[in-house]
Amino acid sequence: MTGWTEGDDMWGGAAAVPRTALDMDALAADLPRGTHLRDGAELYALLAGIAAAPHDPSCAWVDLVAPDLPDDLVARLAAVIEALRPPPLAPDPGRLDRLRGELARRGLDGFVVPRADEHQGEYVPAQAERLAWLTGFTGSAGYAVVTQRHAVLFVDGRYTLQADAQARPLGFEVCHQATTPFDQWLTEALEPRQRLGFDPWLHTVSWLEKTRKTCEDLGAELVGVTDNPIDALWTDRPIAPLGAVLPHPVDYAGEPSAAKRARIADLLAKEGDGAAVLTAPDAIAWLLNLRGGDVPHTPLPLGFAVIEASGRVDLFMDGRKLTPAAWSHLDNAVTLNPPDELGARLDALGEQGLRVRLDAGVANAWVLERLHRAGVAIRRDSDVCALPKACKNATELEGARTCHRRDALAMCRFLHWVSVEAPRGRLTELDVIAEIERQRSRCPLSRGVSFDTIAGFGPNGAVVHYRASPATNRVVAPDGLLLVDSGGQYLDGTTDITRTVAVGQPSAAMRRHFTLVLKGHIAVATARFPEGTTGSQLDPLARQFLWRQGLDFDHGTGHGVGSYLSVHEGPQRLSKAPNAVALRPGMVLSNEPGYYADGAYGIRIENLIAVQPSRELPPDARPSLEFETLSFAPIDRTLIDAALLTPPEVAWLDAYHAAVWEKVSEQIDPAETALRDWLLAATAPLG
Repeated sequence: MTGWTEGDDMWGGAAAVPRTALDMDALAADLPRGTHLRDGAELYALLAGIAAAPHDPSCAWVDLVAPDLPDDLVARLAAVIEALRPPPLAPDPGRLDRLRGELARRGLDGFVVPRADEHQGEYVPAQAERLAWLTGFTGSAGYAVVTQRHAVLFVDGRYTLQADAQARPLGFEVCHQATTPFDQWLTEALEPRQRLGFDPWLHTVSWLEKTRKTCEDLGAELVGVTDNPIDALWTDRPIAPLGAVLPHPVDYAGEPSAAKRARIADLLAKEGDGAAVLTAPDAIAWLLNLRGGDVPHTPLPLGFAVIEASGRVDLFMDGRKLTPAAWSHLDNAVTLNPPDELGARLDALGEQGLRVRLDAGVANAWVLERLHRAGVAIRRDSDVCALPKACKNATELEGARTCHRRDALAMCRFLHWVSVEAPRGRLTELDVIAEIERQRSRCPLSRGVSFDTIAGFGPNGAVVHYRASPATNRVVAPDGLLLVDSGGQYLDGTTDITRTVAVGQPSAAMRRHFTLVLKGHIAVATARFPEGTTGSQLDPLARQFLWRQGLDFDHGTGHGVGSYLSVHEGPQRLSKAPNAVALRPGMVLSNEPGYYADGAYGIRIENLIAVQPSRELPPDARPSLEFETLSFAPIDRTLIDAALLTPPEVAWLDAYHAAVWEKVSEQIDPAETALRDWLLAATAPLG
């Protein structure tokens, strides 16, 4: 690997945005005196960065320009931002040949293009959508390999159909990474002495070490590049986003940032670590009680941080995106640094002689190599913030309960609407998505959706992570199943819920499969287990009834969920995959078993659950845990085959529906009589 640790500037800059005919100097002249912006060029750069971030429902971006602006000036600024929004990516089959030419010019025989940014998060900013730019594939996970002879897109089973439709027309072969693993493909495609390039900012340490060994075994070379060849070709690539950063009030966080930093510092000191490098933005957001808007659906400010065992934090983030409130929120123990000074800070860790904790499964390869070059003693372990963040405090748990109550009203309004409109045969999947998102937007404290809503009818529901588009949009009409997986972001919590409803008359097979999934859902919801139990040990509870019929589902039963943070959060999960992390009080997870009849229909029932100490145990019992259900919306009674349920399962369902009625009916407006009548019937006892 050659000289790739020198490239510090992976964020890009305002110069990447072409100037337009907009009269920015005149606009800047209308700003109040004393603003930090010196001229039209600085204003233009700021507005372009705001435009590169997702839509800001709170309009906090105004404070990045100047506080208390008049409405007419805000409207003019907003118009400029909309004009500067990056256009949607358009497929171009010529990009593949241009990349091959660029690789040849650089002396590379191939290049790996992941769907990733510098932080390895689920959502990436527009400027990091290199895989979509090259291949046309817009899924949330995958990577391509381009050589002079091959162009291959690797995806998992969620995305094979989508990848075929989007990437194959642009000249890419699609491989299922489970049946054709990347390292296996390399052994057949890469020749001795060939040079395979990669961007060290965009791959994890774990990926680097595995792939480097594969290349060495082949007599080939894995080469880190100092600048990404796609960036040289993507001439209108968006600049780094400047989503407004705000403090997350302690009324929602439940613990001041200073107290969190003291806790983390104590953990580092007890384990003999002098510092930890934080590369995951959600860890930094949690630690500093900050929220931002740099990526879709998750309130993250992108950046890096170093926390020392003294509690001192160096934060590497573009200061232009901090609102005045965020600046005031940071105390003297937190130092804000320009992003391009990260490398120098990592070098300084070596000069200080500190042992540094780093999560090799999350950190990018550039960070590791820079630390190695600085002579830093590295201890590989999980992100030091991950477990404390996962165990919600009492305030966060209460926030989860209250935001779920509001979310339940939105869900019930939506489900009632579906019950009226779907039988008429005029709804489409895109209509369904628009309606559930409209209902959530009515909720107090709403900050948008927590992920792209999944609405799949009939065979589309059998595609686990299906995304409706104009090309795939199906009419929702009798007789079939509609699967809707959706969630909301609220200042006091994050929601994620799936309901499958019958449109028209369900078949006997639909009812049998739905009831088997429901039995698994109830088994998890009612589980009681000793302390030290992992999610992998509980996962079979959800599958047992399907297994008895020779059936299964290919995704995990549950993932962790953040508190007004990522809807997919570790380290806890319920899945077949081995997981050594024991479930602890305060952890929030999803409970979402499913069944998918390929080409026919999909079924999934999902609620969020919180781990709590068990109640009403006998005196000789071991310390045990159980789940508290957080989500409340009716489970479609027309899809339940009551003969397959045991009396305890019926009792659980009736008690759950009674709770739905109690929590939602009190929120229904007196004028919504039709909704109240529908809810009363939807939550009636099964017996």
